[in-house]
Amino acid sequence: MTQRKIEYTALDQIALDPLNPRLGRSAHRENLAPDEIYNLMRDWSLEELATSFLESGFWAHEAVLCVEEEVYGEERLVVIEGNRRIAALMRLKKAFDGDDTSKKWLEIIDGVDEPDDLFDQVPFIRLNSRNEVDAFLGFRHVTGIKEWAPPEKAQFIAKLIDENGLSYRDVMRQIGSKTPTVQRNYIAYSILMQMEETEGLDVGKVEDKFSVLFLSLARSDVREFLGVKEKFEVPPEQVKPAISKDYVQNLKEYSRWLFGDEENAAVVTDSRQVDKFAKVLASAEGLDYLRTVKRPSLEKAFVIAGGDQEELYELMTTAAYNVEEALSSIHHYAEDERLIRIVQRLSANVTQINKIFEL
Repeated sequence: MTQRKIEYTALDQIALDPLNPRLGRSAHRENLAPDEIYNLMRDWSLEELATSFLESGFWAHEAVLCVEEEVYGEERLVVIEGNRRIAALMRLKKAFDGDDTSKKWLEIIDGVDEPDDLFDQVPFIRLNSRNEVDAFLGFRHVTGIKEWAPPEKAQFIAKLIDENGLSYRDVMRQIGSKTPTVQRNYIAYSILMQMEETEGLDVGKVEDKFSVLFLSLARSDVREFLGVKEKFEVPPEQVKPAISKDYVQNLKEYSRWLFGDEENAAVVTDSRQVDKFAKVLASAEGLDYLRTVKRPSLEKAFVIAGGDQEELYELMTTAAYNVEEALSSIHHYAEDERLIRIVQRLSANVTQINKIFEL
């Protein structure tokens, strides 16, 4: 973004951004009116910002970034970056005007005179277009300290690719992320869009757990189940549709097990279970269990899929190494009563293992 001068305008000349990624896709689809956008934002932890404005004013170096656009039938300055600051000012103004009577906000202005020029001299920087600030937003909200939620990040990345024609690597350079992360976000968002058009899927549940969708795509077994493994080796324009028609039924099953629906609870209840879920998807026996049992358990499916075998190898190997290490000094404590009880327990367990393996 080129260097631009700071200008000032009245608060009522600035509009909150109806395309603000933090509002969410459902709000974008509903084409909300200004008051509805404000109502969505009025509880976005604005109190600290408002208190700062009353104590220190609106510093010029915190100027919001705006673009002139036609919204709601008229040309307005629309905030591209700084919507929370403007929403905080709006709520503060409503409190002073007596339009906001919440106890918390009345306490904020209690004993304080309405500051001169706070609502009439709002600092802003005028942009030529939204695209001018894309790189800044990417660094700040995708990889920076003020991160958007996972679906908002993916939506922004998809916008850069679909609307600006950027490659994965171009986006990586703009926002400072890694190319595989950009790629997986784009594919995950493409799958979300396809789910939205697929009958019988509850996209709301998927959006709420978008990070789980994103994480699952890092597992080759998940990508193979969905038929998208090869998509990670091709450019964005060849990704859509993310799921071919031959795998749509798998997509429906994947969505039901991972996110649940109106009739079924999710089988995967924690993002830490994604590895186990991937193991089950790679197993014919595990899949058969998920498909035939009315209320399947991921833990049971994991065992059926043989997933606990690797865990067993690790447990037994660790036990063997620990015993070998203990043998180097255990003879020094042959009369220790506590150690004797531990050895007796170990001996009983080894006897049971020998019976199982007929040793």
